[in-house]
Amino acid sequence: MAEEFIQVSSTEGKPMKRLLAVLFQICRLFNQPVETGKAYLAISIAIPTAAIMVATVPLTVSRPLSVAPVRLVRRRTICCYASSPFHPEVERAVESLYGKYREIDSKVAINSARVLTAFKNARIAPHHFGGCTGYGHDDGGGREALDSVFADIFCSESAIVRSQFFSGTHAIACALFAILRPGDELLAIAGAPYDTLEEVIGIRGPSDSSINIGSLKDFGVFYREVPLAADGGLDWDGLGCSVRPETRCAFIQRSCGYSWRKSLGVADIHRAISLIKAQNKDCIVMVDNCYGEFVETSEPPMVGADLIAGSLIKNPGGTIAPCGGYVAGRERLVEAAAARLSAPGLGLDFGSVPGHVMRSLFQGLFLSPQMVGEALKGGLLIAKVMESRGYLVQPDPLGPRHDTVQAVQLRSREKLIKFCEAVQRCCPIGSFVKPTPGSTPGYASEVIFADGTFVDGSTSELSCDGPLREPYAVFCQGGTHWTQWALVLGEVLTVI
Repeated sequence: MAEEFIQVSSTEGKPMKRLLAVLFQICRLFNQPVETGKAYLAISIAIPTAAIMVATVPLTVSRPLSVAPVRLVRRRTICCYASSPFHPEVERAVESLYGKYREIDSKVAINSARVLTAFKNARIAPHHFGGCTGYGHDDGGGREALDSVFADIFCSESAIVRSQFFSGTHAIACALFAILRPGDELLAIAGAPYDTLEEVIGIRGPSDSSINIGSLKDFGVFYREVPLAADGGLDWDGLGCSVRPETRCAFIQRSCGYSWRKSLGVADIHRAISLIKAQNKDCIVMVDNCYGEFVETSEPPMVGADLIAGSLIKNPGGTIAPCGGYVAGRERLVEAAAARLSAPGLGLDFGSVPGHVMRSLFQGLFLSPQMVGEALKGGLLIAKVMESRGYLVQPDPLGPRHDTVQAVQLRSREKLIKFCEAVQRCCPIGSFVKPTPGSTPGYASEVIFADGTFVDGSTSELSCDGPLREPYAVFCQGGTHWTQWALVLGEVLTVI
């Protein structure tokens, strides 16, 4: 095995005594005496703000040429960090955002208190984490307890929270098929829906138009949408006269999706619900709540939404839930959605769940306000840094936040790909993988994803993605702590 020097990196201007302290520490680890002038270290100087890794493995202490080298059989890597591990631009942005971070922490505390109260009200205990097999009849009450906690948190009559929902799109589809019948109209009031819902609705079909895949359109449901206003918000004038007698469901997508528009706050949703109900009180208002949970201190059911749906590998899973989704709202509508997930007559009482999954769903829900807070801080930092570089961002650093998505217009295919590659290199899982654009089920355009996550596809963990089309925007989300994005941005700034 070739010999290698132990290499200690420091920063410009640091006293030599710090280097000597590191030397003494290394020698103690390997029971080697330190003799001034006999042992030495190869010192490399780095910029003051860089985070430095201290050493090579396997380790060997190299002495002057006149002294035989001493081989060390133990392997060890020692880290020594400079005063800040962040890029200078990122460091300045962080310092300017501490006031905003404190505001987010205040909301996290309010939402965490609400979640804790719901857990206490449901008297959650270890036996609720017990799994079940087969039909899932004997689950120890875990399913019912989880549904109860979720409904309490979101102030809804009922909820179904299940690992059997494949994704947020699956949960939304179950809800839509549960409430719509042939001849009904689905009205999207926030412009075009997210790409993955286009085939569910029937806006976009399979390449072979003769194939009936069972979309809402195939079942005789009509679709219409209210375009967004020029400023990217809801068209209030258009919405005020858009509901017809046959409009069975008004659909509100809270997050921006892959559109360059503002995400909707709960106050906007409340105003929209009031306008819809004034035109037709029986019209069901359903909200796609993906990326919006726990961002504010209130949720759509609190302001009159009849039904909400979303994914557990986004906000309410707290980076812990391994899979699943939810539907919450009025009891009879939730029961109908449960029948679509399973079958009529089975509803809420079936579905086996392994014990470790059930525990993860509870724990993830409990942690979710905290994780959402960190994702919001990361989004703020991305917006601040990228805006300072001249890129358009949505939302801007000083504006209100209504979801955990931060969009940046990169304006070129190459920059979008480089951004995603940089993010992937900073992920804990698959950092060696190079993301490439490609076709993905449910999406009309090529899409590129950077998601080196512990849970496949989890966007509550640090991740980003974007469609390869104008304006070549990247959509960033997640992160278990804002410092993850701070480190990523240092990498991004070196490549774009």
